[in-house]
Amino acid sequence: MNRQQAMSRTSSLHRHSAATLHAIKRAGREWGAGAGLVWLHLFKTVVAVLAAMGIAMLLDLPQPRIAMTTVFVLMQPLSGMVLAKSFYRIVGTAVGTIAALVLGAVFVQQPEWYVLGLTVWVAACTAAAVRNRHFRWYGFVLAGYTAALIGTPLVMQPNALYLAALGRAAEVAVGIVCSSAVSALIVPMQTSTVLLRTLHVRYANFTALASSVLSTRLPRGTFERRFADLVDAIVGFEATRVFAAFEDPSIRMRSQHLARLNSEFMDLCARLHALRQLLKRLHWRGEVIESVEPYFRELASLLSTPPRDGEGDSAHASRVATALATFQTSLPKRMRSTRVAIEAHAPSLLPDFDTSGELLYRFVSEFILYANTYASLAVEDNVISREPGIAPYMNKTNGYVVAFMFLRTAVVIATVGWFWIETDWPSGSLALTGAALTCALTSSAPNATRLAFQMAVGALFATVAGYVFTSFVYPVIDGFPLLCVALTPVFAAGAFLMTRRNIAGYGVGFSVFFCLLAGPDNVIAYAPMSLINNGMAIVASMLVASVGFAVVFPPDMGWLIERMCGDLRRQGVFACHGVLPGLNRRFQSGTHDLMFQLRMLLTPRSRRHRDALRWMLVTLEVGHAIIDLRKECAAAAYVNQMDSRWNASIDDLRGDIARLFARPDKRRIARALLAVRAATWVAQDVLDRLRHDRDRRHDLQRMLSCLHFIRTALLDRDAPLGTLRTRVSRSARSRAAAR
Repeated sequence: MNRQQAMSRTSSLHRHSAATLHAIKRAGREWGAGAGLVWLHLFKTVVAVLAAMGIAMLLDLPQPRIAMTTVFVLMQPLSGMVLAKSFYRIVGTAVGTIAALVLGAVFVQQPEWYVLGLTVWVAACTAAAVRNRHFRWYGFVLAGYTAALIGTPLVMQPNALYLAALGRAAEVAVGIVCSSAVSALIVPMQTSTVLLRTLHVRYANFTALASSVLSTRLPRGTFERRFADLVDAIVGFEATRVFAAFEDPSIRMRSQHLARLNSEFMDLCARLHALRQLLKRLHWRGEVIESVEPYFRELASLLSTPPRDGEGDSAHASRVATALATFQTSLPKRMRSTRVAIEAHAPSLLPDFDTSGELLYRFVSEFILYANTYASLAVEDNVISREPGIAPYMNKTNGYVVAFMFLRTAVVIATVGWFWIETDWPSGSLALTGAALTCALTSSAPNATRLAFQMAVGALFATVAGYVFTSFVYPVIDGFPLLCVALTPVFAAGAFLMTRRNIAGYGVGFSVFFCLLAGPDNVIAYAPMSLINNGMAIVASMLVASVGFAVVFPPDMGWLIERMCGDLRRQGVFACHGVLPGLNRRFQSGTHDLMFQLRMLLTPRSRRHRDALRWMLVTLEVGHAIIDLRKECAAAAYVNQMDSRWNASIDDLRGDIARLFARPDKRRIARALLAVRAATWVAQDVLDRLRHDRDRRHDLQRMLSCLHFIRTALLDRDAPLGTLRTRVSRSARSRAAAR
């Protein structure tokens, strides 16, 4: 009995130990995926900064602090981001250095003209940066503020300008090499790994959303919120793909494959939204939804198929695509049998039924393409990577945004420069440099005013910390190792703040300006009063920039938001009149990019945010249907030969819908509906003559489905166009009643 008890106790201890070990491993994985990554980034940043400082001192460069500042600006959690940023920093530094030499040569000892030329240059570079986003943005802003960093302190000493430019280039090069080497050699986190993980998460999230939409009536707010997340994923994927290409040759070789995958995902998102809108409208027609709902539920069941034990993502996606292909093959025959029953007792429901069948068939086709492309990522020798390129992803930036960024930057820099010249402020050159740096680094921020203020507060604390180090720490340090030990807590604190999304501005201001103000040189100058004056100049320039951003053309002003919403609506015009080859990708990418910009500016879940999102959805809905219709018309040129009214009716339809999206109002909605009806009548007349030509009947039925879907989208009372139509109609009825 005692032996059995001992064995039981031993077994219990083993189970308890195994459970404890499993819990420890799970906690370790969770820590490694969360806080561990933050600590790793802090460690790599501190190592890179100290290495840049040491190498710059060893090479006896004039200002090692510039190399240290470069590391803080460059360091990113992913190695691909660091390499991409380094590339554009090299280009931007070279261009900015040339600009500094040209401005210094043209305006020799003429500070007024020099400030004017520098203002125009920095404002132009900042405006160009807003037009060209991602890390190309960084190349433009660097070209702007590098000219200020090099030339402003030496505007009255042209003989020293050339040597300063060479020294600046060497210091930046040291910072680039150190940040890139540390990021790539010390526990590298590759962007390609993140890219593949993102694709997996996106595939899983989309299939879950599609299954929910097809099987249940997902609330509108929930759908719009989850669909908006997909928009962010589409735009973010393009940036990540560019970063990954810098570090991974296989990603670079598969660039067209990944671009095609993102294009197919955009098509699939637009098709899912169209299906969701159709399901919502069919619930108003109970008999139709009863007829098509079994097909939607069956499709939802196929999409929600769980992976088998040990089955990878690619194998699961391939298996789902095979099942969907089988479903698609049997779908037309089954839909025709259901159609016969509807035609017998309710012919008026046929347009809704035919449209639902057509959209369902297109959704399945596009999901099969997307799933097969996703599954083929696992194939090393991928043939898709060698196929011809597709239409490029389009970044759309409103011209007013670019112009206002130019004017806003020019006002801030000109104000600081004017004050410097009028007062002969000893630290005025540094204030001008700080203003240029702030305008450049905040140009892509959703809330530039808040970021500039955070940077000012960070620079204030950097000034205090710099005073402490200059007065009490540097004088008692002997040797480079002790210097590294003393600076490590300061650098780690700044890097930690930079990893926090909502307070990153404090970290940027503290880290960058501690290095610029109090970073150690080979021969340290113990001048605390000069440091305080320079720190006050930088803080003052940032506060001026913050006030200027809030007063001069703030990015969230209603007039500008309305212009950006107008650009979003004009994507519908583009769908109607754009060149057809590659139009779908250009239309989709431009629409998603504009909505991404609006989401960055507008408060989440606010009324303006919801309105912008709904305009995007209706633009995608109608624009996608118009492009489908145009493709069908191009493939069925015989329709105009059978009825000469056909091309004219389609041209009228495209023109009226383009005018509607350019300037939506009641009269244009009515004209667009009349144009849809006229084109539908012509298509129906041609269809009636094709009783014995099955293929051509299918062509006409697809066109009729597109036309019917456009009509229902224009009449949808929950969409912006339908709401506008209802609101205007009510006001007209009120005026009639008053008369």
